[in-house]
Amino acid sequence: MDWTHRLRLRNLKMLLSLAQTRNISHSAAMLNTTQPGLSKWLKDLEEDIGLPLFERHARGLRPTPYGEALIAHAQRIDAQLDRASGDMAALREGGGGRVVIGASGASASDTVPLAVLRLFERMPQARVKLVEGTTDRLLAQLAQGDLDIVVGRYAPEHHDPAVQSEALYLEPVHLVARPRHPLFTKTQVQWPDVQAYRWILWPKGTPIRNALDTALEAVGLSAPADAVESNSVTVNLTLINNSDLIGVASHRAALRFSHMNAMRIVPLRLSGFGSVAMYWRRETFLPAAVEAAMACLRQAVADHAPAPR
Repeated sequence: MDWTHRLRLRNLKMLLSLAQTRNISHSAAMLNTTQPGLSKWLKDLEEDIGLPLFERHARGLRPTPYGEALIAHAQRIDAQLDRASGDMAALREGGGGRVVIGASGASASDTVPLAVLRLFERMPQARVKLVEGTTDRLLAQLAQGDLDIVVGRYAPEHHDPAVQSEALYLEPVHLVARPRHPLFTKTQVQWPDVQAYRWILWPKGTPIRNALDTALEAVGLSAPADAVESNSVTVNLTLINNSDLIGVASHRAALRFSHMNAMRIVPLRLSGFGSVAMYWRRETFLPAAVEAAMACLRQAVADHAPAPR
């Protein structure tokens, strides 16, 4: 019999616990089993597979490359079971399914919330969970099965053959400041004017930072060395609103916050552009709520396309 036929859900929990604790005795205590029993199960599994899953050391266990591969599969299965439980609970209570969406800073303030409102119009009983983070971390969660959809900057460096992507829109980036910033008293803003203030920037390597660096390079400048570095939309917005810091925002986010009178776009043209994409796992079947959310994201992008500057 194939070894996979002998695996039970509890066995997956045992494997995941060993991967987390790296210690047989600690995992045995967490799982309410005995250390000898857990050790024997792991040994039997390795013999069935014909590959070592963990290296034994004085300080505990360390997954081998074979173990890492099996642990990744176990994490995806565990996440799917959690999703199944959530979906069944939603359906049992009269809901319309559940969708978990990851949004990077570029989309969390505009595209994703607008799409969620459209989803509620289409599926009033849908359950939605939103997770904000950087694109690289969200894509890792997507691959593990913790998220259904990720909306963030297009990041080809994080390509995963198990993940599909679709470009949603291309947009410029802007320098932004609080509505009553001294810059806005000037008849014309020049580069030395904005360089006189401290900036708040997204971390190096993030797509929006790459777009800014490209734009600055085009005019023979570089990002200031004394800048504050933050990947939080909330932190950035609070700092900008309560100081003379100069920030950076994507076009749609900048317009959205401008309409809320939370910031203004500095009238200084930048040549850098960033692309925002939608990501999802390459699966044969997608739940109805997930497909509906993807359609609502496309619709939100089309219906709320900002007018050109």
